[in-house]
Amino acid sequence: MTALTARERVIVALDVPDLAALERFLDRLEGRPAFYKVGLELFVAEGARAVAVVRERGGRVFLDLKLHDIPETVARAAASAARLGVDLLTVHAAGGAEMLRRAVEAAGSTGILAVTVLTSASESDLEADGVVGSIAAAVARLARLAAAAGVHGLVCSPQELAEVKGAAPRLLTVVPGVRPAGAALGDQKRVATPAGAICAGADYLVVGRPVRDAPHPAEAFDAIVAEVEAAALPR
Repeated sequence: MTALTARERVIVALDVPDLAALERFLDRLEGRPAFYKVGLELFVAEGARAVAVVRERGGRVFLDLKLHDIPETVARAAASAARLGVDLLTVHAAGGAEMLRRAVEAAGSTGILAVTVLTSASESDLEADGVVGSIAAAVARLARLAAAAGVHGLVCSPQELAEVKGAAPRLLTVVPGVRPAGAALGDQKRVATPAGAICAGADYLVVGRPVRDAPHPAEAFDAIVAEVEAAALPR
């Protein structure tokens, strides 16, 4: 991976309900971020226009749809996402090897990220779903499956970065569940600070509510970037 600046490594989640809120949030960010996440809430409401608004302002787009369906359907959806010009697209690793391979083939130059285990999940949640073993073991298993299928990167919580790096050392790691010290966790269960995630090996961080809900989002973003920059300095 080409060396990234700290600013490029912090992806801001655009978790807003519509285009009007998106425009207001982007204005308040003052063009500071380089990379933005468009997720289900905004994409279901506004579709391709949400992606276009971000790209028109010069931002890179991580389209976080977590696709999980039969291989043909996911392949067609991945091709459609690629035509929008997004840089990254998520699919669920649990969809299986064939689904992952078809998504990679259909997406062309758009990078496919395989989601391992959601940061809101606990081991009791996995047990209730019939998954035997720890979250770390499940993440490592899914990481190996996804790497063999040719995906470009993996999404995992900061707490499983060691397992992911061990199972798939060449893949990008994109880490949600990032909370500055003292921030509310919300529905996230497996979290870390920005510095903690970077020191554990994350390539990209996804930060949502701590920036969106801050009194001054641009300043909150700058503070996270400064923490990332300090954590990335050689020790």
